[in-house]
Amino acid sequence: MKLFIDTADVAQIKEAYSWGIVDGVTTNPTHVSKTGRKPIEVYKEICSIVDGPISLETIGLTADEILKEGRELAKVHKNAVVKVVNTREGLKAVKQFTAEGIKTNVTVTFSPLQAFLAAKVGAGYISPFVGRLDNIGHIGMDVVRQIRTIYDNYDYKTQILAAAIRHPLHVLEAAMAGADVCTMSFDVMKMLYDHPLTDIGIEMFLNDWKKVPKS
Repeated sequence: MKLFIDTADVAQIKEAYSWGIVDGVTTNPTHVSKTGRKPIEVYKEICSIVDGPISLETIGLTADEILKEGRELAKVHKNAVVKVVNTREGLKAVKQFTAEGIKTNVTVTFSPLQAFLAAKVGAGYISPFVGRLDNIGHIGMDVVRQIRTIYDNYDYKTQILAAAIRHPLHVLEAAMAGADVCTMSFDVMKMLYDHPLTDIGIEMFLNDWKKVPKS
């Protein structure tokens, strides 16, 4: 399973990428707004740091608006993936993007049927929002499992990108459910390394090493 970092914070991206585990980046309008910078500047800098898929989101609501924006975003870098919301107009645009060879990530997805439709129009990635489903009393990871079953049944090539990840358990469940990608915040990615027994073990070894004669 590939790991993407979900942010537009360049400092966080540089740090996480240096760990050697980051395969790509997902951004959204909220993340970009927090930078206080022009989106195009942020996008170009991210693409210069990470050699992997970089999702850049459109904000138009009609297919024509999305196509106009997306074509410009696709020119930012060869790794740019145009992020499109999961609506009728959005999927109309994705169909055309696919015909033009532009990579896409269909976002704001909450049901397996929405994911099924996105696959039919050739989406490169589908992004089910796991954490947001959990927030309203649904089991978000069930949607990932259902999408996996549908895609396997019909050999769809759309990659499942588990999104709105809230904690390391979501990452574990995504991997076990067969997600192709899991995208998460910098803070959640840091937590993947943590285990109290690892900390205890390191402390024990270091303390014992101090007792070893050095000469």
